[in-house]
Amino acid sequence: MAISTRISQALHALPKTELHLHIEGTLEPELALRLADRNGVTLPFDGIDDLRSHYRFDNLQSFLDLYYQLMSVLCTREDFSDLMFDYLAHAHADGVHRAEIFFDPQVHMNNGLDYDLVLDGLLDGIARGRAAYGIDAALILSVVRDLPVESAQTLLDAAAPRADELLAIGLDSTEVGYPPELFERIYARAAGMGLHLVAHAGEEGTAEYIRQTLDVLHVERIDHGVRIIEDPTLVRRVAAEGIGLTVCPLSNLRLQVVDDVAKVPIRQLLDSGVCVTVNSDDPAYFGGYIADNYAALAETGLSIAALADIAGNSIEACFAPEADKAAMRTELDQWKTEYSDLLG
Repeated sequence: MAISTRISQALHALPKTELHLHIEGTLEPELALRLADRNGVTLPFDGIDDLRSHYRFDNLQSFLDLYYQLMSVLCTREDFSDLMFDYLAHAHADGVHRAEIFFDPQVHMNNGLDYDLVLDGLLDGIARGRAAYGIDAALILSVVRDLPVESAQTLLDAAAPRADELLAIGLDSTEVGYPPELFERIYARAAGMGLHLVAHAGEEGTAEYIRQTLDVLHVERIDHGVRIIEDPTLVRRVAAEGIGLTVCPLSNLRLQVVDDVAKVPIRQLLDSGVCVTVNSDDPAYFGGYIADNYAALAETGLSIAALADIAGNSIEACFAPEADKAAMRTELDQWKTEYSDLLG
C-alpha cells in the first residue's frame, strides 16, 4: 500500500542510527562516472543509462562483480572524502544521527592504494559531514571473507598503528563457503586492538553461521541475520542476550534473499524480542537509502509504532557513548510527541 505524505515525512524525521552501510555501496552511477573521468579510469559502459542497466542482480555474487569493478574509480584522498560526504548528506536528510560505516581496505590496497590514504579520505569526509550537518559517524574495518585469511592479517598490520581511529571490525562479501570460524584469530587480534566486533552472517549462509559468529568470533552485533528465523532456539538466545541484528530489507529484495519485502521476518523477530534494526546496506545499488527502507516496510503494513521501536533499537544497538545515546533517546521521545497521531 502507498504511504501518505505525512508518514513519509515522519519516517524521514524519525531519529535513527544506521549500522549496516558500506561506504563503497553509496557510489552512485553519476559519481562513479565523474570520478572515472577525473582519474582517467576507463569503464566498460556506454554512458549513464548503460551503467544503470547493470544494476540488476541475480544474487550476491552478481552484485559484487559490479561493486568491485566500480571501486576502481576511487583513487585519491579527495575521492574517498567526496564519497563519504555525499553519503552523510543523504543520511542527514533521512534522520540519521549516527552512522557506523563499513569500508573495504583490502580491495583498495589490491588496487594499489595506500591504507592511510583511504582512511584519511574517509575521516576527512566524516569531518566535513559533522561540520555541515552535525551528524556523527565512525568506521568499521571490514574484512573481505573470500580473500585469503593472510590478507586480513596484512590488513590488521596496516590498521594497528591507527586502531584508535576505528570503531570496529566487520566481515563481509560472499558468505557461503567462508564460515566465520576461518576468522577466529583475526577477530581475537582485533579485540586485542580495542575494536568492537560485528560480522555478516545469515544472509546467504545458514543460521549455523550466525551461531559461529557468536560462539567463535564473539560478536556484539550480527549484520543481516535474517535466516536466524529458521532456528527458534537461536532467536531466543539472541533476544535474551540483546544482540542487535542489522537487517537490510531492500538489499534482501534486490539480492533475492526474499521475493517480497513483506517476507523479511522483521515482525516475527520484533515479536520475539530481538533487537532488530533497519539499514540500507549498499543503497546506490539496491534502490534506496535508509528512509526508503523504513518506507518499504510501512508499505507492507508494518505500523509506525513498530518502526519507531526499530529506530529505538538502532540507538540501543549502536556503539556510541551513553551520553550520546541518551540525547538520541530524548529526540526520539520528542518525535513521538510530534507524530503521536500516527502511533495509534
